[in-house]
Amino acid sequence: MRSREVVPGRTIAAVFDHGEDFYDALDRTCRTHDIRQGYIPTFIAGLATADIVGTCERLDNPDAPVWSKVHLTNIEALGGGTLAYDPDTDTIQPHIHLTVGLKAHSATAHTSHLLAATVQFLTEMIIVEIAEPSMRRVRQTDLYDVPLLQFP
Repeated sequence: MRSREVVPGRTIAAVFDHGEDFYDALDRTCRTHDIRQGYIPTFIAGLATADIVGTCERLDNPDAPVWSKVHLTNIEALGGGTLAYDPDTDTIQPHIHLTVGLKAHSATAHTSHLLAATVQFLTEMIIVEIAEPSMRRVRQTDLYDVPLLQFP
């Protein structure tokens, strides 16, 4: 277990527009406001397309992460996540999970890690900046190379 008291910074409201790439819009928002780390307590979204982690195949190792994706279309979503910063690449490293309902299939739901998405109509999001400590994602070679949040 790792934990640290965090000092919140600014709170930013963002709206991503119809047709925008979700992660491109998130990156531009963070760069516009110079946000390097933080959390997204919740967001709502209409998404034309989304790729989330998942599979319909039998897993060889149920304890290992799943790296394949499921492609979904025409969905409503509720999500949240964390933002870490990689100083070596000068990039934000988001970790976003969401629950989506397939509108055309009685709002059948899927929940998983978001890999990619295109906004349909809107995405409304609140980002809370973390002023300190710094938040980084470090790949755990002994744990399937999963990048885990660290407070260096």
